[in-house]
Amino acid sequence: MRWTPWLFLAVPLGLLLTFTYAPVANLLYYSLTKWDGFSADLPFVGADNYTELFTRPDLFQVFFVSLFYLASGAVQMVLALYFATVLSFNVRFRSFFKGVLFFPYLINGVAIGFVFLYCFQPGGTLDSVLRLLGVHGQHLWLGDPDLVNWSLAGVSLWRYLGLNFVLFLGAIQSIPAAIYEAAELDGANRWHQVRHLIVPGIRPVIGLSAILVVSGSLSVFEIPYIMTGGANGSTTFVIQTVKLAFQFNKVGLASAAAVVLLAIVLLITWVQRRVLPDEGADLV
Repeated sequence: MRWTPWLFLAVPLGLLLTFTYAPVANLLYYSLTKWDGFSADLPFVGADNYTELFTRPDLFQVFFVSLFYLASGAVQMVLALYFATVLSFNVRFRSFFKGVLFFPYLINGVAIGFVFLYCFQPGGTLDSVLRLLGVHGQHLWLGDPDLVNWSLAGVSLWRYLGLNFVLFLGAIQSIPAAIYEAAELDGANRWHQVRHLIVPGIRPVIGLSAILVVSGSLSVFEIPYIMTGGANGSTTFVIQTVKLAFQFNKVGLASAAAVVLLAIVLLITWVQRRVLPDEGADLV
């Protein structure tokens, strides 16, 4: 009978080893070779790929593009927390607004990219809306290096706002209603409830959302790849890694870049866990 739990775990553990840990092990091995992705020969080069990665500024400067998505993610968290707080109370049509906020997250990223390509065309939807607001002229939203990353980060904000909204809403609604009633009896207004009840009560979820925002800003790929292909200064670290592997046939160097990205995400996650522990506030 003692083997029964392992029998139930055999399939998920096998899938985990096959599709997670085995590919990671191969990735680590490839990062130590000069493989072109086609030949059967995998020349071992040791840490040369990592040395090249850290000594070539052009390979690492793409991380600055992530700052635009990081700023977008910070705004996204604030907006998601605001909407989740408002819609957690009795508001008219709140079910409708919940659907409106979460719907973009359900749309395929490729479809979103093509839709916003038309939106950002010179003289397109966005320019037409701005013209109605009194802002005339045509803008190269995806062609101007000063605007392209802000435009793409805005699309990312619109798409992923619903995910953070649902996380925050679920956490807020898990707080017992009796606590809100006691706070109202003590004279607490909505702002006091948000500051002293909601934010401390959902701190673990806020920490999780912060991890998702940071890791997502470092690994952005879908939206900029579809809409610009990395042109005009919109190349992200993941787009560059894909191009190294499949356009320049430098699979070893691309694997090293992927390992570095994984290490950075794990390091940021560890730091965040140290700064914001999972323990929530005791509200009772």
